[in-house]
Amino acid sequence: MKLPAIKGFDEQAFNKYLKNTGWLMFGKLLSLLASFIITRYLGPDLFGDLSFALALVTITGAVGALGLDSFIIRAIIHEPAKRDEILGTALWLRLVVNFLLIPITLGIYLLYQHFSKNPGETLILLVALLTLTSLLKSFNVIDSYFQSQVQSKYVVHVQNICLVISAVIKVLVVSYGLPLVYIVMAYVFDAFILAVGLIFIYKNKGLSIFNWTFNKARATELLHQSFPLILSAVMVSVYMKIDALMLKQVSSKAVGIYSAAASLSEAWFFIPTAIITSVFPAIINARKTDLLRYEKRLGNLYDLLVYISLPVAVFISFFANFIIHIIFANKFEGAGTMLSIHIWSGLFVFLGVASSQYLLAEGYTKISFYRTATGAVINILLNLWLIPKYAGVGASIATLIACMVSTFYLLLIPKTRKQGIMMLKSLFLVSAFQKILKR
Repeated sequence: MKLPAIKGFDEQAFNKYLKNTGWLMFGKLLSLLASFIITRYLGPDLFGDLSFALALVTITGAVGALGLDSFIIRAIIHEPAKRDEILGTALWLRLVVNFLLIPITLGIYLLYQHFSKNPGETLILLVALLTLTSLLKSFNVIDSYFQSQVQSKYVVHVQNICLVISAVIKVLVVSYGLPLVYIVMAYVFDAFILAVGLIFIYKNKGLSIFNWTFNKARATELLHQSFPLILSAVMVSVYMKIDALMLKQVSSKAVGIYSAAASLSEAWFFIPTAIITSVFPAIINARKTDLLRYEKRLGNLYDLLVYISLPVAVFISFFANFIIHIIFANKFEGAGTMLSIHIWSGLFVFLGVASSQYLLAEGYTKISFYRTATGAVINILLNLWLIPKYAGVGASIATLIACMVSTFYLLLIPKTRKQGIMMLKSLFLVSAFQKILKR
């Protein structure tokens, strides 16, 4: 079977990359299946508690990643002899920051609980356990090393092995009817075995993390370069996860129903990343040699992402209630309506992921931050207005509008307006209609 490619790209290389991501997609689907089993098992109230704790840790954990990945890759490519210094410095930075974030996250939760109109049962143990996942994810610097060597397939194999083990453990937890805390412990174990797996494959290549060193000057350089991306990552986490925190003011059940719909809507968001990773080197090469081809390739990429996301959004909108009923039975009443709205945010997320790479390639990191911050602020303001009136439906509408505004923020900036117009043309299928008219 021939996979769809993008006009103007090396089709053979594109198809080869997408075939290589087959195992990654298998792992994602397996993980998705396990999460659906857990969601159905917990029901809206307990799943709401889990979703709230995960959302809080995701937002604070965005700081712990330090936005270092792309800079680690670039540094190793440019200075391969400094590999141990680069990786060691990045690891220690992440470990220290994530360790400090544990009490900070717990403090934020306790403040939230203190001022909450609907505190419910304390989730301090769940939050405390989940902060350990962020600490263990510090070892993802090893993934950056393999990306720098164009050897990501080794990491994918480890991830899939971990996902299989994780899925089996979670199914066993459900089978034995164990309480929520055991599911949270399974999340921590996921992060632990992935960290061990990454260390193992690194060692298997004849390398050792014990040779890594810390360099203060390198640390300062990395933090200086990545600081705008740290802020952007936090803003992304805020405007993707803040709704769960704000819905908790309504009830845990409201969080659970909305999160069930959102998890389905966001289940396939890894696809644009896979596509963009496969074609962006070609786009960057075109920028160096032929600006016209560079812009054309970006336009073709936007077209492809809309061709993928638009039919899915239409299909899910029509069958949302049926899909929710099949997957979750009758436990999540109202999630179908939320899903039919939330799924449309995928169009803007897909275009946003692609245009974020454009901003990175052009060095517009401040614009990237400002547009993400704008999306976060709009999402918070809309949630404050809509959640008290419409609960999860209001949160779905807020997410959709925030994603749309964030993506097309580029229209407001003169030097990026052309990209915004290109995305608008793709969204309204201008190229497709032009081809039809030419026939």
